[in-house]
This record gives sequence, structure tokens and C-alpha cells, in this order.
Amino acid sequence: MSYSVEDLKTLMARLRDPRTGCPWDTRQTFRTIVPHTLEEAHEVADAIEREDYPHLKEELGDLLFQVIFYSQMGREQDLFDFDGVVDTLVRKLLRRHPHVFPDGALESRVDPDNRPDDEWIAASWERIKAEERARKGGTRTAGGSRLDDIPASLPAMARADKLQRRAGRYGFDWHEIGPVFDKLEEEIGELKEAWQNARQDPAAQDDVEDELGDLLFVCINLARFLKVNPEQALRRTNRKFEARFRAIEDVLEEQGRQMEDESLEQLDEIWNSVKGVERSRQR
Repeated sequence: MSYSVEDLKTLMARLRDPRTGCPWDTRQTFRTIVPHTLEEAHEVADAIEREDYPHLKEELGDLLFQVIFYSQMGREQDLFDFDGVVDTLVRKLLRRHPHVFPDGALESRVDPDNRPDDEWIAASWERIKAEERARKGGTRTAGGSRLDDIPASLPAMARADKLQRRAGRYGFDWHEIGPVFDKLEEEIGELKEAWQNARQDPAAQDDVEDELGDLLFVCINLARFLKVNPEQALRRTNRKFEARFRAIEDVLEEQGRQMEDESLEQLDEIWNSVKGVERSRQR
């Protein structure tokens, strides 16, 4: 016997029953669940990056449960329910994929010998998204901005990427990567200058934060031009650093040495040795 989405909806309704449900679940609100949703999304990403696909199935279930939870609370307040969430999603995806569903219906079929190219698909996607933003009030109005619908709650790196992409759609962007590298060097110089000033005047420390933020913003812009996801790139570097640091710990433990007793030069020598082993394995 396999349980279904309908069974999951029934389970959620019982958990939220004010008389016989789970006390913890009945106390939750839309706001209190948000941290759990973010945590579950990160656990899904972590399982994928570790290629732990058996565990990924469980993590995806936990993430799905978040959607079910919100939907149950929405139903209780006569706002929406799970079926409404699914209906809205399917309609949006049909609308955004005219190259697959030309008539905007699940039953419609595209001629496989007359499929549009990638350029047409990308342009169509942007046009449809712009129309959706316009319906939501996302176009420029008195006192408003074309950036208004980019959530302020996004992680700073993801929001910077979205801000840059949105501005680029309206022509506020470089046309080639060269000026981005130039801007990167300029921001490094300004950060050095701010740091030197702050050494003389602690009140100038805010300038260091501003300049560092500018440098990070340009790095994200550079990632966009290089067609690299900055979050994924940094997560990859984090994993690499962690693996190398653990390898240093292993080397020292095998030799009966303590990291705290070693000089930076000695640790760096081991670090370079670990890097050499990595490269030899990659060949």
C-alpha cells in the first residue's frame, strides 16, 4: 500500500485539529513556519550537492510537507487550499510554456518539426514574465519601481543577482564582460583606500563595509556574465575548503601534532600538499 497526496492532506488536517491534533502544529502560523521552510529547502540542496539521492527523497518529502502545511492554514482561513495552489501553478506553467503547450492547455501539442529555437523561447519567457509583473503592478508607476516585486527577504547574494538581472532587462547593464573586470579592480582599490583610512580613523569603518559590499556586488555581476551561479560557486568553494581543512587535521593527528601548536607556514605547507594530492587524483 502506498499513501497519496490526499492521505497527506488528511494527515495535515488531523494534525491541525484544535481538539485532537498535535499541540505544536496547532500553534503554528504562516510566519512561524517560514524558518522551517528555509531549513528544509537548504537540506534538499545539501542532499543534491552530496549526491545522496536516497536521502533526497526524504528531504523532498519534508519540503512538500511545508507546502501542505501552508495550504492547510490557508484553507482554515478561507484564503486558499492545496488544490488551488496546484491549479494556480499548472495554469502559470501552461502560460509560460507556449512552445510546449501552444494552445495553453495540457491537451495541446506542439509540432516537433516546427519547434522554436532557444532565443525565441527565452524572449517569450521574459515577455510573459513582464506581462505577469504588469498585472501584479510590477511596472513603473508614480512612486514605484521596476524592482518593487523583488523580495527584500531573499538572501543578499540571490537578491543582488535578481536586482542586476532585472535592471539589465531595461538596458541598465554592460554589453560585455571587460568593463566588469575593470569595475572589479576599481572596487578593490576603493576598499583598500577605505581600509587604510579606517586604520587612522575608526569612525571610517562604515566606509569599509560599504566598499566591501560594492566589491561583493560586482563579484555577483561578474558571475552573471560568466554564466556561473554565485551561490553554487561559493558553496562549492566552502565544501572544498572544509575537505582540505579536515585533511590537514587528519595529517596532524596521524603525526601526533596539534594544530594550535603549528605555525601558519607549517599549516600552509600541509595545505599545499593536500591540494597537490587533489590535483593528482583529478588527472
